[in-house]
Amino acid sequence: MAKISVVLLAGTELHSDLARALNALALVKEAKEAGDDVELVFDGAGVSWIPELNDPEHKLHKVFLAVKDRVAGACEFCVGAFEVTDEVRAAEIPFLSEFEGHPSLRTRIAEGYEIVTF
Repeated sequence: MAKISVVLLAGTELHSDLARALNALALVKEAKEAGDDVELVFDGAGVSWIPELNDPEHKLHKVFLAVKDRVAGACEFCVGAFEVTDEVRAAEIPFLSEFEGHPSLRTRIAEGYEIVTF
């Protein structure tokens, strides 16, 4: 069984960002279906995806729902910096602040997780 921490860093501005978000969600879904220990972390500009993905009209909404139980959370600092605090709360996504307001990737590595960024 693999241990994978998928970190979505891509913003929402470019068409290529949509592809990166889809690839992140697809990896989480594939690993979940394979029985792997997998989590999804929203960090940096990636926190901006939460309001998008939580919108039932968004084309990736169904994939997001399929993996929402594997969402570890969103960077607390970045949620504030990108002004999506209310939307992240509404989506019921936890805030991560293990290291100075940010998720601790070092802790995840120490716990044996492979870090995959999109």
